[in-house]
Amino acid sequence: QVQLVDSGGGLVHSGGSLRLVCAVFGRPFSSYVMAWFRQAPGKEREFVAVIKWSGANTYYAASVKGRFTLSRDNAKNTATLQMNNLKPEDTAVYYCAADPDWSVGSYWYSSSYEYWGQGTQVTVSS
Repeated sequence: QVQLVDSGGGLVHSGGSLRLVCAVFGRPFSSYVMAWFRQAPGKEREFVAVIKWSGANTYYAASVKGRFTLSRDNAKNTATLQMNNLKPEDTAVYYCAADPDWSVGSYWYSSSYEYWGQGTQVTVSS
């Protein structure tokens, strides 16, 4: 069994920063593609960023590119989403996700990921 535990959310002012961490337990972390999604009230869950197994390749949603950075530490079994210059529209529950396969052409779909964290709330005030 694989367990994902995400943490690091909170309340910040517009322009501030937060760091989200996803810890993976139960299976070799390096065998999983890791991603972050977010879901705002009344909206569908949307893709934020994804990183491949070695960390050499990352992809971002257009809305966060240049402000968010996704990295991984395969020795510590963690994936970290550094969020800078936060905006009120970034307010959402953020979820980490994992899957052993790389879904080329569909990595932005939540259905491409088998395992999910419990979510952590990020609130950005204006």
